[in-house]
Amino acid sequence: MERKIAIKEAAGDRLFLAGIYVFLSVVFIIVVAPLIYIVSSSFSSPLAVTSGKVWLFPVDFSLHGYKAIFRDPHIMIGYKNSLIYMAVGTLLNVAMTVMLAYPLARKTFVGRNFIMVLIVITMLFDAGLIPYYLVVKNLHLLNTRWAMIVPGALSVFQVIVARTFFQSTIPDELTEAASLDGCSDWRFIASIVLPLSKPILAVMALMYAVGHWNAYFDALIFLKDPQLFPLQIVLRNILILNTIDPSMMSNVNKVLEQQGLKDLLKYSLIVVASGPMLVIYPLVQKHFVKGVMIGSLKG
Repeated sequence: MERKIAIKEAAGDRLFLAGIYVFLSVVFIIVVAPLIYIVSSSFSSPLAVTSGKVWLFPVDFSLHGYKAIFRDPHIMIGYKNSLIYMAVGTLLNVAMTVMLAYPLARKTFVGRNFIMVLIVITMLFDAGLIPYYLVVKNLHLLNTRWAMIVPGALSVFQVIVARTFFQSTIPDELTEAASLDGCSDWRFIASIVLPLSKPILAVMALMYAVGHWNAYFDALIFLKDPQLFPLQIVLRNILILNTIDPSMMSNVNKVLEQQGLKDLLKYSLIVVASGPMLVIYPLVQKHFVKGVMIGSLKG
């Protein structure tokens, strides 16, 4: 009897796992199919893209879209600006997050609970867009690169995660032992805290970098000079604001050619814009899961 029950349970488990695999396979196809289509379209000819011949593999292989991207000065300027905003902004974000989260994690820091309450309040209540704009304006940051970096220099959520990580990973006994050996606070942070905090630093760097790379709204309201526009603004202008000239509607072939070039440029730009994130993630992947899990522990 027990053997029959075990066999039935094993068969039920196998059926359940089969259902999970089928479901995950369907989700995988739904997610990957558009990505494959975008990549394949970016390497196809404009006529093949317009006529709908592209599905899984490139049709009439062509690098015309990528050549157009790297010849366009606005796209290259936007790419350079996004890299600058991401690099400088991420370094500033991580530095400020560590400098705020680590003292709040130490029990010897007087008033840390009160300061933490004040920080959490800023996350729960937002003054709105107009006060935000006025603050940036009064700081004379409008139409400067710092408008994309300074206003979002700190994330309260990241501070909470980093604080929890420091509380659960850096014990007070380690701090006391280092102080007995004559180690200063700065030396302790540089030589002990930061090397032990690689997982959470990788998580913060990745999240901050993705945020800076995808940012466009701040640029939309703070920047007027096209020389300062990030890549996402350039991408927005191509994907949303670029339209066909009405004077060309009489020439059907010319309209189709322009539409094909425009679509090809969109797909190629999407692939190029996703490149840095695809390069960064594998570099921090080994620390990412560990950092997220440890940072989620209750401290």
